[in-house]
Amino acid sequence: MRHARIIGTGSYIPERLVTNADFDRLLGESVGDWLVENVGIRERHFMADDQVTSDLAVAAGRNALERAGLQPHDLDRIIVATDTPDYLSPATAVVVQAKLGASRAGAFDVNSACAGWVIALDTAAKTIVTEPEERFVLVIGAYGMSRFLDWSDKKTVTLFADGAGAAVVGVSSQPGWLATVTAANGEYHDALGIYTGGTYRPATTANIAEQGPSRVQFVRKFPATFNTERWPPLIERLLAKASAASGIRLQPDDVDHYYFTQVNLRAIEATMAALKQPLEKTHWIMDKWGYTGSACIPMALDDAVAQGKGPEPGSLVLFCASGGGIALAASLWRWQ
Repeated sequence: MRHARIIGTGSYIPERLVTNADFDRLLGESVGDWLVENVGIRERHFMADDQVTSDLAVAAGRNALERAGLQPHDLDRIIVATDTPDYLSPATAVVVQAKLGASRAGAFDVNSACAGWVIALDTAAKTIVTEPEERFVLVIGAYGMSRFLDWSDKKTVTLFADGAGAAVVGVSSQPGWLATVTAANGEYHDALGIYTGGTYRPATTANIAEQGPSRVQFVRKFPATFNTERWPPLIERLLAKASAASGIRLQPDDVDHYYFTQVNLRAIEATMAALKQPLEKTHWIMDKWGYTGSACIPMALDDAVAQGKGPEPGSLVLFCASGGGIALAASLWRWQ
């Protein structure tokens, strides 16, 4: 049987550094202490004026390919998870394909907001398992949210950041990908997002005059405890599914590494406590890189690998994500 495994990771962080102190000065009030205490963010990075989302994706993709010992022409598919694309259409993935020079690769985008990379990773795994002619899929999460920030809105401008993370999924003789589950709470589709630019509110002169340019907005509240309430049962579903497939009962204790959406360190702490797991089993990056949406989980994974804290061969790795909509996804892998 064909199986899928992660054979290389990569990430890219833009050079422009913006600290909490910078926002204290910009906004004319102290926000840094609140950010550290409530979400764990100390600083973040934004892309340069001449960069776009595909540039971040290409840089992360090249790093992942290098780690995997591959060249762009080795790729069979490129999947980009983003909700900050270069264009509304065509897909950012085709731009990445051109910039990488991956002429053999098919390419498409996945937009499930910040849950997108985990869903794209699942798509890549199923491609490897079911398509005998395909051997390597590059899965990239890329985020250029700085282009959609209202710099006077302290609720958004201090949280979001730019970056990209990537993984190469390849063929294995042993199970790497074990299971994935997804969920959604679509009643919150109008709570947080970028609402100008699609068919609902086209970017016409009239709409821009009335609503302003396309920007990320908190339109209405959703439960502050959403992630801490929904991540643990999502993980339970995932472990039950993987247990049924393998015939081996898996519990939270059996998971060696947890990687969560990097929006709030307190939510990660609370989730690990609910699962009765030590915090050492997870890894976070929002303190130094801010919230990078669909890119944050592969960025956290690659940062752990770079620091020597990454998964060891044979360890169980769990990815758990949530994003606007609200979309959720969790995936379990055996590291090889």
